[in-house]
Amino acid sequence: MKKTILLVFFSIIGFSQNKPFAKGADVGWLPQMEATGYKFYDSDGREKDCLQLLKDRGMNSIRLRVWVNPNDDKASGHCSKDETVAMAVRAQKMGFRIMIDFHYSDSWADPAKQFKPKAWEKHSFPELLNDVYNHTFDVLSALKKAGVTPEWVQIGNEIPGGMLWPDGSTNNWKQLGQLLNKGYEATKAVDQSIKVIVHVDEGNNNAKFRTFFDNATAQKVKYDVIGMSYYPYWIKKDYSETIADLQFNLNDMAKRYDKEVMVVEVGGEDDKVQNTYELLAATIKAVKNVPNHKGLGVLYWEPQGAKSWSHYSLSAWQADGKPSPALDAFKEN
Repeated sequence: MKKTILLVFFSIIGFSQNKPFAKGADVGWLPQMEATGYKFYDSDGREKDCLQLLKDRGMNSIRLRVWVNPNDDKASGHCSKDETVAMAVRAQKMGFRIMIDFHYSDSWADPAKQFKPKAWEKHSFPELLNDVYNHTFDVLSALKKAGVTPEWVQIGNEIPGGMLWPDGSTNNWKQLGQLLNKGYEATKAVDQSIKVIVHVDEGNNNAKFRTFFDNATAQKVKYDVIGMSYYPYWIKKDYSETIADLQFNLNDMAKRYDKEVMVVEVGGEDDKVQNTYELLAATIKAVKNVPNHKGLGVLYWEPQGAKSWSHYSLSAWQADGKPSPALDAFKEN
C-alpha cells in the first residue's frame, strides 16, 4: 500500500526536477573527424572513443545539429537526417541524453545568416510552415523509430534575428511566431515529453533576451526552455567581466517567463586552458544557481573539434589528440 501511495505521489510531482544536471557537448563534427582519420587519445596516450573520453570527464548529454540537404564538405556539410540518427543511436547506447538542434538550413544558421534550404527557397509562407512541420516531424520520427527519443529539441539555432530569412525574420514577428509554433507542434506530435528549446546568442545580454522573448510572448510562441550561447571570446571580454550578467539573465529569464533555462553552447580558447576551465566552472555554477531548479545544464560546443582539424580555436582539445584539462570542469563541478 505504501509503495502504491509513493508511486502515485511521484507521478504527481514528476521526476523532471530529479533529473541530473545536464553536462555535455555538441559533437556534430565527430563522424567527419573519424572518417578523415583523426584519432582521439586519453591523457595516458591510449587511443579511445571520443564519446568515452567525454563521458570520462563527467559529460552525460550530447547535442547534434541537423541540416536539411547538406553537402559533403568536411567542416560545413554532413549532419543529414540519416547521419544524425546514426550518431544519436551511438551516443544513447553509451548512456548519453540527446539534444537535437534544427537549423532549418542546408548549412550553418546563426545570428549572421539564416538561409533557407535550397529546396524551400521558392516556397510561399504557407508552404514554409508545412516545410518546418514536416522536416521536424520526419527527423524526430526517424529517431524514434531507431529507438531514440531526444530529451530536448531546438527549434532554430541562435535566432535573435529570426530564421528562414526573410519570411521568418524578427522584422515579421507574426510569421516567425507561426514558424516556431510549427516546430513545437511537430515535436510534441512525435512525443509530448520532449522539451522544446528556443535559442538566442549572447547569454550575458539581458536586453537582447527581453526584446526577443517579449515578442515571442506577444505572438504566443510555445516552448519549454530558453537556450543561451555564452562565448566571452566573441564579445572580446573575459568571462570574469560578464559572468554576473549571465547569472542575472538566467535568473531573469526563468522568473520573467516562468521557463527553464540552459546554456546550450559555451566555449573558451583552446590555448588558455586555465581560463577556459574557470569559464566552464563559473558557467556551470551560474546555471545551477538559478532558483527553483530551473537551470537545466551546460553544453560545450565542439570540444573535440581540434584546431588542427577544424581551424576552430574554441575547441577544448590539444594538438596531440588528447582532451584539454579544461574539460575537467565538467567532472569536478
